Amino acid sequence: MSHEENALSCFQLSGKRVLLTGAGGGIGRALASLFATAGASVIGADISLGAMDGLAFSERLAFDLADPAAIEAAIVPWIRQRGAPDILISNAGYTRAETLSQVDAAAWERELAINLSGARHVATPILEAMAERGGGSIVFIASVNALGHYGNPAYSAAKAGLLAYARSIALERGGRGVRANVLCPGSVRTPSWDHRLEKAPELLSRVLPHYPLGRLVTPEEVASAALFLASDFASGVTGATLAVDAGLTAGNLRFVNDVLGGD
Repeated sequence: MSHEENALSCFQLSGKRVLLTGAGGGIGRALASLFATAGASVIGADISLGAMDGLAFSERLAFDLADPAAIEAAIVPWIRQRGAPDILISNAGYTRAETLSQVDAAAWERELAINLSGARHVATPILEAMAERGGGSIVFIASVNALGHYGNPAYSAAKAGLLAYARSIALERGGRGVRANVLCPGSVRTPSWDHRLEKAPELLSRVLPHYPLGRLVTPEEVASAALFLASDFASGVTGATLAVDAGLTAGNLRFVNDVLGGD
């Protein structure tokens, strides 16, 4: 087999099982489609079965990430019956408190419960089953908010926690064949933007000058990066963080243009 043929085969996931949380959302749907196209059997998980309507999953699981007992009741028996998935894509996320003034105790607790603790409650039994089997790949979908402050303080704190959690998995379970990596998307052009633009049609004109590529990333671009990290093509990559952000975290483009007189 040539190098090129071997490279392409690394992205083929035939016979692999993927558990995907947040499966019904904009990024989740792109992830489900791409991983299925790569040949994987995709198990969708979301807060309700109805959230995954219109999607063809091999199986569906429903649980609230803010409810540890519900997560355990769904995940642990499933692992006993099916065994560990080959890949976990921890994609689910939630935020409503956009600035510090909106982060009261309830908002703080809920956003950390869903974005950090919930991700951990899902990953822990899967991680241990992967380690017992001798291999597996975990990809956490975090955010550029984990790398710098772009609003949403509680969400940012939770997503930053995922980076540290992934590194702990990489170090402590790498010897048993488990890899863990993190994607940090910037603003992604999902249907949620439709609602924002209905309320503020000028919003994109204020947002896009911050992005060196001059656009938002697409759900499909996030999914492509996740496929790379999850696949054997990234077999030597673990504990890594990859920004998929149209260049947002590369620097301050507005500063260059407005202060330094850049192009």
